[in-house]
Amino acid sequence: MLDVNLIRQNPEKVKEGIKKKNYAPSLVDEFLSIDEEWRKLTEETDGLRSQQKKLSEERKIEEAKALKEKIQSLEENLRFTEEKRKQILNKFPNIPFEDVPVGKDDSENVVLKTVGDLPKWDFQPRNYIELGKNLGIIDTESASETSGSRFGYIKGGAAMLEFALIKLAMETAMKKGFVPVIPPVMIKSEMMKAMGYIDRREDQDETYFLEKDGLYLVGTSEQSIGPMHSGEIFDEKDLPKRYVGFSTCFRREAGSYGKDTKGILRVHQFDKIEMFSFCNPENSKQEHELILGIEEELMKALQLPYHVLKICTGDLGSPAAAKYDIETWVPSENKYRETHSTSNCTDFQARRLNIKYKLKTGSLKLKADYIHTLNGTAFAIGRMLISIIENYQQKDGSILVPEVLRGYVGAQKIS
Repeated sequence: MLDVNLIRQNPEKVKEGIKKKNYAPSLVDEFLSIDEEWRKLTEETDGLRSQQKKLSEERKIEEAKALKEKIQSLEENLRFTEEKRKQILNKFPNIPFEDVPVGKDDSENVVLKTVGDLPKWDFQPRNYIELGKNLGIIDTESASETSGSRFGYIKGGAAMLEFALIKLAMETAMKKGFVPVIPPVMIKSEMMKAMGYIDRREDQDETYFLEKDGLYLVGTSEQSIGPMHSGEIFDEKDLPKRYVGFSTCFRREAGSYGKDTKGILRVHQFDKIEMFSFCNPENSKQEHELILGIEEELMKALQLPYHVLKICTGDLGSPAAAKYDIETWVPSENKYRETHSTSNCTDFQARRLNIKYKLKTGSLKLKADYIHTLNGTAFAIGRMLISIIENYQQKDGSILVPEVLRGYVGAQKIS
């Protein structure tokens, strides 16, 4: 949620910001109109309440009763206007930082750096689907019979790789002060809305909603980690508050019809390790770089070739003010594929969740302000399995286990 005062005091700045995210600037005018109506109704209602109180104190009962009916009518109108105002306010995305590249879509993201040499073979490399099937470690055919399309059984060596990746990610993040957490995978509608992931119809189409229970299945771990501190006020000295969560995630992939229908790249169910930070606003850009640094540390530990992208305005999600992606080389496709992302959501989610921190002002008085929230992928398991299987494949069809994972897997090779 945006700061209402920002929209009131800097409407042109907000128009420019949301336009860069492909939102209609007219949203600002729509909000200001209903906001003005809401303010007038609030002032009128408060004025009549004050009059009613005064009349009651003066024991002018009949006049007070007459005012009561008028107040009730105004209150009903005010509730309707307030709800409409809230609905419009919730349509706003976060405003991108000034240094975010302006672009319409992912084709205009900017490559910041490329790390690692691409693999070279003296044989024709296979794709992960063929390798996984031959080794008996990825089975999408049986999963299709059991659950339908876009599911897979992860078995044997691939399952051991998953557990190894989880261990590596957890240990790496914990050294940076992240507390491990296994969050719920079902959350209330109001919490999903507060995180800003179902504001648009296309966002809703990607989620699974359990209508009888009024609960959403999470599409990414941060959706249930963020609300963990809903309504809380932190002491400034206790920030940043960092978590690294493991959860199974669920997505409809409704917008991916016909794309990557085979294999485990785009599936309805996958496991993920996610970092999340609640921090002082002054430090959020620094915290963002820290999370990106951890992601790169993990990639370098696996010795996989990757590049880092700075995401343009048109490809930013609704809650994000800035975002980086890491894409890892997929040999069979001869291109990089997204494996990680990290976003700075500033106070956008914190306003909806009402999460604040206490800070001292110049007069040494305490005041509360909204914290900033950030998230970042440690590992999206399925995509990392694809990257490891393809980049570490051998001529005989076996898979070398990355050296950093061998102690966890208990083997040097999957064959």
